[in-house]
Amino acid sequence: MTLTNRDIVELTEWRRKLHRQPEISNEEERTAKEVVNFLADTEPDKVLTGLGGHGVAAVYDSGQAGPTVLFRSELDALPIAELSGVAHASQVPGKSHMCGHDGHTAILAALGRQFGRERPARGRVVLMFQPAEETGNGAAGVVADPRFGEIQPDFAFSLHNLPGVPFGEVRLKAGTVNCASRGMRIVLEGKTAHSSMPETGISPMPAVSELMPALPALGRGTFTDEDFGMVTVTHCAMGEAVFGIAPGYAEVWATLRTRRDERMAEQVAAAEALARKIAAKHGLAVRFDYHEIFVASVNAPDAVEHLNRALDAEGIARSEEALPMRASEDFGIFGHNARSAMFFLGAGERHPSLHNPDYDFPDDLIPIGSRIFMRAARNLLGRADADDELSERHRSPCRLV
Repeated sequence: MTLTNRDIVELTEWRRKLHRQPEISNEEERTAKEVVNFLADTEPDKVLTGLGGHGVAAVYDSGQAGPTVLFRSELDALPIAELSGVAHASQVPGKSHMCGHDGHTAILAALGRQFGRERPARGRVVLMFQPAEETGNGAAGVVADPRFGEIQPDFAFSLHNLPGVPFGEVRLKAGTVNCASRGMRIVLEGKTAHSSMPETGISPMPAVSELMPALPALGRGTFTDEDFGMVTVTHCAMGEAVFGIAPGYAEVWATLRTRRDERMAEQVAAAEALARKIAAKHGLAVRFDYHEIFVASVNAPDAVEHLNRALDAEGIARSEEALPMRASEDFGIFGHNARSAMFFLGAGERHPSLHNPDYDFPDDLIPIGSRIFMRAARNLLGRADADDELSERHRSPCRLV
């Protein structure tokens, strides 16, 4: 089963429609409705909406025993003003699809078109349109949703486009492909004073000046080491923007990053112990909170092998170059209860980088990405007899849950 020329034109037009109306993490209500409407003609057997926020899962069921294979894309855009100059540029000020999630969504919609025409021979396909990837709470919310048990996959696959890699080539390996990370906010509280008498207060300034170099020094090893750890200070704020008050409050934000989830727990404990020690030294109260928590994305060997078979069959070049990445991806949580793998699809060596204001997803990747996913699905689930008419159940309207 392949896409027709008309399919590709319509998928491209739809991708550009999504691009013009981006919604950032946890706000993807309209985008989710677009997905449901676009897939309606493919008559999925079940559609779950509102998963983990605005997530949508479309199920194509053979009616026969077999594995459940999930393919995942992301719905959310970024709070970035677009400067691409393309005719389909964002119409929402300060928001844009600068990571290509609109293109990933179109690739999954392409699978819906094909499975709408011909179900797999066995098992089920689940197209998972996930919210809030950029903030790290999307996949966790989907998996925590009680209804996720209805579509619990045996295998889970995803892709991400990757500028800097030759167009249409794939980067894939077993093991860790994206680091674990989390944002740590350290709050230091003392006592304000008149700026002419700072000795009557308790300023966080000396503690902040110690924390700024001490936090990055907690990093360990090089990126090639399994025990690699990294701390990046990303933001600092202290006191009020006035000249008459010595500060009594400060925040230091840092991103903690490791290759392994187990190492992350050690990194968190070390950072908290450091901050407590420095705060106590300067008579300050200290507290912590955490944001944008990503587990490591670890590709299961057997899931990678299924993708390798698909790439061989489609004649697509691949290597392990540039993997793993320091950047994080919340797809990893799907691998906690399924055999999962993510690959990276080259967007071109000179293509603008992800999150750059002049980025735009290359539409010609839509048929390439869908070919790889379709081949992997057919290898796992087989193919129905082309002469066999779809059952009445397959032709009935989908059920929104």
